[in-house]
Amino acid sequence: MSQDVLAKLIDVASQHFKVDRTTLTPETDFFKELGINSFQALSLLSEIEKKFSIEIPDYELQGVNTFNQLAEVISSRIG
Repeated sequence: MSQDVLAKLIDVASQHFKVDRTTLTPETDFFKELGINSFQALSLLSEIEKKFSIEIPDYELQGVNTFNQLAEVISSRIG
């Protein structure tokens, strides 16, 4: 996984949820620590897909709840 992908992902999430980027780490659980719901997650996913010019099928996101895990999924799509 590219550290560049992880950094861009965290940037997108911090802007999307209007939180300080420094509070987000690769291991941040976006459901627990950011308190987002599934609708907010879909909204973020849409933004991520546009930013990285990819499409991520829902089944690839099952069990994904940290930025590190999500960056791995993104990397596999752009790699």
